Parts: sequence; structure tokens; C-alpha cells
Amino acid sequence: MLRIGHIDYANCTPIFNGMHELFSDGDYEYVRGVPASLNRMLAAGGIDICPSSSIAFSMAPEDLLIMPDLSISSFGAVQSVLLFSLKPIEELDGSTVLLSAESATSVNLLKILLKKRFSCNCYYKTTNLNSVEALEDTQALLLIGDSALHAAQCGPAVLVYDLGALWYDWTGTPFVFALWLVSKDAFLRSESELLTLANRFVAAKRYAMANLDKIVDESPEKSWMGRERLLEYWKVLSYDLTERHIEGLKLFFTFAAELGLIKSVPELVFLK
Repeated sequence: MLRIGHIDYANCTPIFNGMHELFSDGDYEYVRGVPASLNRMLAAGGIDICPSSSIAFSMAPEDLLIMPDLSISSFGAVQSVLLFSLKPIEELDGSTVLLSAESATSVNLLKILLKKRFSCNCYYKTTNLNSVEALEDTQALLLIGDSALHAAQCGPAVLVYDLGALWYDWTGTPFVFALWLVSKDAFLRSESELLTLANRFVAAKRYAMANLDKIVDESPEKSWMGRERLLEYWKVLSYDLTERHIEGLKLFFTFAAELGLIKSVPELVFLK
């Protein structure tokens, strides 16, 4: 039985809802976790496929395949990858920035933006704190996922920067926050099953995009985000992986390699 990493973030809810609606849960084993932990499990063989921080592919391209036609991306503001700052972003040079421990992609995106767009040399420290209370001890804090959505809704009055918007305004390309990544070992063991699963995920995406109004009324996030805000959030996300998405992904990897955040720009290899 294939093991699927399942992230309980609002941005993944539509796709997994589609999977549960269209296909039997008994066909697969779902393993829940945050992106960073699931990335480690995928690398260690603990799961076979999962939505992973896009930077994870560049860390081990020889061991992974990219599922086609599926991502978590944005053409502009993403709403759930946010920098909370006590001063304007262009004035953060020399400051310490607290980083979320949950997503390596967002962390590296922030480092690229601060260094290459704003010419800021910052100090970075990882934290498990998931609220803007952490700003009592530092100048800026990166939050992602539901923690960012919560903080933007309920946090104190500080400057808030959406990293998706900063990237798009700067490069004109969408930013690919997550890819669905497949273990090559799993592919060698279960090629046919994985190809079927890839088609099912694309079908789940299509179902989700056509049924957001239904899905929102069944989603736990509705209780704290509200129906309209949750719908708006899903509608700003892009779950596709087109040539434009790939252009933005390659640019991200190029900048990451230039700053020494990854060893080199990887060749993109897809499940097929």
C-alpha cells in the first residue's frame, strides 16, 4: 500500500478532500505531519509521496521525481507565508530574523528576497514559536501555513509582508511553494500504482476546483477563518504546474544556488 504524506494545512485541504471524496481511503495509508517532517520521512523512505517544500527536490534530485500538473503556488500574494516585522523590510540589514521550523522553501525564499532584492544581510535563528509574540525578542518573524493565517487575523499591529507578493512583483513569475514529490525507490517498487495515483491526484484537483463552495462548508478551517476568507484564500492559490510555474521554480533554484543555499540547480525530472 502506498504511503501518502498528508499536511493538515488549509492550503492542502481542497486536494485531500478531493482524494477522500473520489477514492477509497482504504487504498492508501495517509501519514500526517508538517512539511519539514514529511520531507525527512520521504528522504528516509518512511513515506512514498507527499506535497513537499519545493526546495526539498533540489536537496536530493537523484532520489526524487516530481508529479506533473500539481503544485501549491501563487501568482502574487499567497496569504500564508508572511514576514511580520517591527521595521520596514528594506531596513532589516543587520537584524536577527526568526524563521519557522516548518518549511525550508519559505525560509530560503525569504533569504533570497532579503539578500538579492533588498540588499539586507541578516542573522537567522529557527524558532518553534508560532505567533507574533516572538517579536518581543527580535525584529522580524517568518510564519507559514495556518500559523501565518492566524497571526494575520489576530496579531498585533506590525508590518506584514507577503512573500508570494514580494516574489511576483520582483520577478513576474509565480512562486512554487510546494511540489508533490515521489520517492524513486517507491517508483521502482510500484510504478503502475504511482502512475494511477498521480492521475487520481489530478482528478482530485479538478474535483476540488469545481467544488470549493461545497468543500468549504465541510472544512475545519472554516471555524476560525470564516467561510468567505477561506474561499478567498483557496482562490488565490494555484494548484497547477504549467510552464510558467516551472519558469518560476527554476529561477528560485538559480537564486538559491547563487547564494549557496543549495549545491546546484537541479534538472527537473517528472513522474511519467
